[in-house]
Amino acid sequence: MAVKKIDYFSALYDVAKVINASLRPSRVLEEIVTCVASTMNAKACSLRVLDARKKRLLMGAQHGLSEGYIRKGPVTVQRSGLDKQALKGETIWLKNVQTDDRWQYKEKAKTEGIRSVLVVPLVVEGKAIGVLRVYSGKVRKFKPEEIKFLEAVANLSAISLENAKLHQALRKDYDLVIAHEYRLDDN
Repeated sequence: MAVKKIDYFSALYDVAKVINASLRPSRVLEEIVTCVASTMNAKACSLRVLDARKKRLLMGAQHGLSEGYIRKGPVTVQRSGLDKQALKGETIWLKNVQTDDRWQYKEKAKTEGIRSVLVVPLVVEGKAIGVLRVYSGKVRKFKPEEIKFLEAVANLSAISLENAKLHQALRKDYDLVIAHEYRLDDN
């Protein structure tokens, strides 16, 4: 049986189109993780964003993880050696999260059927703002083209989040200006 060649360029183009189509971060992130999981033939994919205090990684979007796994507990940067390392700008591959001390919830990973994980940072202007993870149900060594694809998607995702944040700030400023002008017109 011939193995189907994956067209990472087309998949990356699809991700770029999704990002360009909306400024609603939740919708965009959901589309991104779904596309990544499908393209990489992975068990699941998640995108986590640092909280304001830079102590926890909050779930931005996920595809393929059970509700029980999602609610397993907080992912703290201090307790997750993997995420601490990724947030320094490194792409990290864990062969087996069920036995690796850098994984915060080993038992939960075993229950969920997660083995290998590939994690890449989301970086904006040299600062990590989150991580993009791909989960495999079996021990899996990711190919160089898969790693490059995930890194490219992470970069696009980071830009998307930053654009959405800037759009919200501009919208807020615009609404304040309009409200101020409205009050002046009433006088």
